[in-house]
This record gives sequence, C-alpha cells and structure tokens, in this order.
Amino acid sequence: MKFTFYGHASFAVDIAGKTLLFDPFISPNPAASAIDIQQLSADYIFVSHGHTDHVADVVAIAQRTGAIVVGGVEAVNWLKDQGVPHIHEMNFGSCTFDFGRVSFVPAAHSSSMPDGSYGGNPGGFVIATDEGNFYYAGDTSLTSEMQLVPHYAALDFAVLPIGGNYTMDARDAVLAAQMIQCDKIIGVHYNTFPPISIDIEAAKSLFVMANKELLLPQIGDSLIF
Repeated sequence: MKFTFYGHASFAVDIAGKTLLFDPFISPNPAASAIDIQQLSADYIFVSHGHTDHVADVVAIAQRTGAIVVGGVEAVNWLKDQGVPHIHEMNFGSCTFDFGRVSFVPAAHSSSMPDGSYGGNPGGFVIATDEGNFYYAGDTSLTSEMQLVPHYAALDFAVLPIGGNYTMDARDAVLAAQMIQCDKIIGVHYNTFPPISIDIEAAKSLFVMANKELLLPQIGDSLIF
C-alpha cells in the first residue's frame, strides 16, 4: 500500500491496482500549491462528508479521470448534480468493490454541502483488501463507535484528525488509536487554519507515551505500508 498526502485531510492510497483518493481539498489550500490536481489519478474518490474543505476538488478530478465517487447518499448525489459522472451511494454499511471491501462507518460531526444544502450523515471508511487494511475516520470527535472498527478489519494504519476544535485533538486521537487497535496513525486535519494549529512535537510525544507512532508526512510525500 502506498499512501500519498495532499494536505489538510486529502490523500490517496494505491492498493490492489487502484488509486483511492480521499476528500480532495487541494487547489484552495495555499499549503498544497505545489500539487497540480490536473496530474492526479483516481479510480475512486471517497467523500467523508459535504464540507468544502473535503469536497472542493471532487468535481474537477472526477470529470477528468472518470473516477467513481463514493460516499453518503445525499453528498454524492449533490456532487452528481454538480457534474460528477459516476457515483456509488452508501449509507452506514459495507459493500464489495473490485479492490476490496468498504465499510462506511459513523463519524461524530456535521455535514452540509458548499451551498448549504443537507449533506447527509458524516462518516469514515474502513478499507479491507488482500494487500492490507486501513481506516480513515473523516472529521470526527472521539466516539465509542470506534470500538467497532476492529470488527471490520485488522488495521495496518489509520488516518485520524488531530487538530482539535472541529474534530479530535491529538490527546483524543491516542485514545481512538487504542480503540481501533492500531499502532501506526497518520495525523491529518491540523495546521491548515488557525483554529486547528497544534504543537507537533507535543502531539508526537503523546503517541510515544502510548506506544503508538504518529506519522506526519509533508504535502506530496508518500509512505509505504
């Protein structure tokens, strides 16, 4: 599995011969100015919820690549109305795709689309394949629902928000890592805006004390699992 970070909560995972892109918010993010969305490939685009900082580039990338956009019913149908050619609706539950099994699981957050319309339920994704498994929590506070994640897959890594204010902070993410039984955590959703600025070294120390590893790749960097 190859994980590539595109800033904020945007990333791609190359797995089982497919490129899975998550929550693309790249072109409006000054910190990601070196990333050209016209050069990104995607077979699937996963949308955790409808907020602009998670869907800003979905339409442009989906139209160019023909990627299937996967997410909650209301969010992906709104994106279809904006010009996305291919969608796969989900609600909380599991579905088998050509690369593996996807479980859309609850997140404790809110969801509205960029025009203010109803965005449906926010969620996260557990991806289980023959090449490995991972969990992306989406935007969420710490929630007891996370205790069910190991039911879906034994995780090689997980992607958790750590910026606080709108989501979990690093302290909460440590407890989330324990709930999901995962030792390698990729932190996202931090330092993009002032309300989610963090002390990086302090966050890493919290994970070290819990015998966990907090990975914070630079924008454009890749990790191999």
